Amino acid sequence: MGKLQTFEIILKDNKVVYSPGESVSGTLKITTAQAIQCKEIKVNCQGYCGVTNKMNDTAWVEEEQYFSSSLSVADKGTLKQGEHSFPFKFLLPATAPTSYEGPYGRIMYRVRAFIDTPRFTKDYRTEKSFYMLNNVNLNEVPDIHEPSSSSVTKNFSYNLVKNGTIVLSANSDLRGYTPGQIIKVSAEIDNQSGKSTGHVVASLMQKVSYNTKRPTHDSRAIAEVEGAGVKGGKQAVWKEQIIVPPLPQTSLGGCDLIKISYFIQISLKYPDISLTLPIYIGNIAVDPSLRTPARTVPPVATPRATFTDGSSNRGTSRSASMSTSPQLAPKPAPRPRPRSTCVTPSAPPPDPDMLVPGTRQSEEIPTKIHSQQQARGSEAAVSPNAFSYAPGLNFSQRQRTNNSSASAPHFSVSTGATIPFFTEGNAPPVPTNCPLILPPDYRSQSYPHEPPPAYEDSCTNT
Repeated sequence: MGKLQTFEIILKDNKVVYSPGESVSGTLKITTAQAIQCKEIKVNCQGYCGVTNKMNDTAWVEEEQYFSSSLSVADKGTLKQGEHSFPFKFLLPATAPTSYEGPYGRIMYRVRAFIDTPRFTKDYRTEKSFYMLNNVNLNEVPDIHEPSSSSVTKNFSYNLVKNGTIVLSANSDLRGYTPGQIIKVSAEIDNQSGKSTGHVVASLMQKVSYNTKRPTHDSRAIAEVEGAGVKGGKQAVWKEQIIVPPLPQTSLGGCDLIKISYFIQISLKYPDISLTLPIYIGNIAVDPSLRTPARTVPPVATPRATFTDGSSNRGTSRSASMSTSPQLAPKPAPRPRPRSTCVTPSAPPPDPDMLVPGTRQSEEIPTKIHSQQQARGSEAAVSPNAFSYAPGLNFSQRQRTNNSSASAPHFSVSTGATIPFFTEGNAPPVPTNCPLILPPDYRSQSYPHEPPPAYEDSCTNT
């Protein structure tokens, strides 16, 4: 290095992360091989933000400075040969935002040192970065204990002539999380069409906005899980979990150039439908004990009917009020039509597009790929397709008996008739409370040895 052998900044206790209001202290160490003429030796502590419109570019389009403090540790003179130490200390402001580094901007903090030499000689400088962490207490966010929920309806066309409707509803267990916590997501898909939907996907999204004359918005999926689709005319529920990785906090308080937000995006690959659940990422987790109890609404008292003598009666209040209203003459009952003129219409079974939402059967969607959960076990050995009774159909003993072995598949739903259903996919089967009803086994019945008597024989024997 020539005249200068050592020129470095050493922070006290090798500390790297600081909080607003703390002090940054350390030592500037200089080792020279020979004497150096200098005009001034100073140390500067600075915090600033810079944003750009080009990715990974440091030519900032917009800048803002949070603080800049300088300290002169040596005046004009000669820096003798040998080792020199200059202590320094700076106080960080209480409003400094958290450090951040993205593709279009940064919030940086650093300590720099300068040796200002006379004209026509080389100046020396060095720097050391540190990080600021301004904790975000999620308990201070309004309604943080309440679930984040949303719902959307999509009308679409398929097969050129048919129309369908999809109702997608979703919610999360909380509104705020810290890195390492688990987000519990629940989605309900009501497929009121006759066509199966695409896979359902839940993504933890991060959106960063860089405010310049031409603002830049950077959105990306941090984590993603995927489940199976829903068949036509069915209503299904999908429950998943997303582990929050280490992420910058939602709020960068004190910074006007960079804004960060997070949300859970629930979407279907077909039809194109999605919704968002806004959430917060902080440093101090939500405390369930601080949840405000729900307010109880007092019952509304029913007014009593007051008579002319000042008395009141609850039982006669309704009759008294009804007596004052005008009575309409009852309509005559319609005359019955002759039986011969009544025609019972016959119609084909309803199309899945016209099914009422309440009449569809709800099922659970299994997780497919990109799941952060562990495997839920192997699939059932029996085909998930439902089967019904038909003449000549043989049922194995394993399916006909209720006392099946532990390895046998469980039945999850029974319609109360002869059509049992299995669970579909990887979802754990839920045993039904109703006994399994199967068609009788006619093979065990004995046939009569003699044919029944004819009609003429029956008449002669009487």
